[in-house]
Amino acid sequence: MQSKLTPFHVAIPVYDLEESRKFYTTILGCSEGRSSDHWIDFNLYGHQFVAHLKPRPAKETEHHSNPVDGHDVPIPQYGVVLGLDEFEVLEKR
Repeated sequence: MQSKLTPFHVAIPVYDLEESRKFYTTILGCSEGRSSDHWIDFNLYGHQFVAHLKPRPAKETEHHSNPVDGHDVPIPQYGVVLGLDEFEVLEKR
């Protein structure tokens, strides 16, 4: 039995919209939705993923992480849970 996808919306800050567009469409294979000079909507495996332009700060701040299963996991972080076959195809891209 297949479960119904309940899409989520997430928006993240990016320093370069064109670099983000290239990564999310070419590498991850997302389709692009609406956009402006300041943001781009992507379809990330059925979810609405938005990259918002944010000016680069004059001084980079320290990134925080928490230990999870023996690894330092950066905060914030996100991901899509994929089957092994899908993951291996994405990994090769």
